[in-house]
Amino acid sequence: MSLSRLTLKQLHAISAVYRTGKVSAAAEQLFITQSAVSVLIRQAEEALGLTLFDRTTRSLVPTAATEQSIGVIERILGDVDSLSLTMGELRDLRHGMVRLTATPATGQAILPQTVKRFREAYPGIGLVLDDCAPNQFLPNIRQERAEFGVGMPPADHGEFDWEVLHHDPLYLICPRDNAFAGREAVAWGELSDVPLLLSRQDYGVRDLVEETLLQIGIRARLGSEIGFLSSAFWMTSAGIGLCILPKRLTEAFIIDSLVMIPLVEPLVTRPIAIVTRKGRSLSPSCESFVDMLVADQGE
Repeated sequence: MSLSRLTLKQLHAISAVYRTGKVSAAAEQLFITQSAVSVLIRQAEEALGLTLFDRTTRSLVPTAATEQSIGVIERILGDVDSLSLTMGELRDLRHGMVRLTATPATGQAILPQTVKRFREAYPGIGLVLDDCAPNQFLPNIRQERAEFGVGMPPADHGEFDWEVLHHDPLYLICPRDNAFAGREAVAWGELSDVPLLLSRQDYGVRDLVEETLLQIGIRARLGSEIGFLSSAFWMTSAGIGLCILPKRLTEAFIIDSLVMIPLVEPLVTRPIAIVTRKGRSLSPSCESFVDMLVADQGE
């Protein structure tokens, strides 16, 4: 006896014949021919090594084996129907979950429009955002606390894949009464003696800033280290130092006492990307969210 040889079609045929008592009625219920029903019942009996129905001139009578197993058979078919419904809801975005990770600053600068549109379009899909520190961003994806992240991509493709959403140019942020405030642009070389507010190691754009300055022969002058973007703005306003941040983040957080000025010579940009764990597929809900996010960034 090999239960593994039983098919769903055979189980449906057993259930239909059991409920109707006739091959003709079962065939009508299953939208197949009477001969097909007879073949399915015979195949099931051969696979099980048991007689499932006794044949009479007018009907099929369930044997004791069928009476004792029909409850299990119909539970299996019910579970399959439930699975089909669940998969259909996931596929059609009537149900599901979007799990993503991003730093609070990136979330505020990039996500609000897409989150609002997505929730309006797919009210049955939940959203869980792990708002993390920059040094937790990649571990969240690696450890699958999130299906994907929105942020800076890693240096290589060893563990992760990514799709760049945009390249965000770096801007200098200074008080309105600073000597740079009225300028249309500031060259990186003019920052040689300027105290800078830099994020902690492995946070934000610090590596990008220091590498750019070193390329033109300047060592960054550290005014203070910061851990949170909000600190950068009030500390800059208080005269502790100037800060360098991506344009979109600056636009989302800047305060009235500060101005933002493009940095040039060279023009340096920070990529923002959709980052996923290498070799992992996104769920339908996450895939749709990413598609919408990409479209929003292109507007």
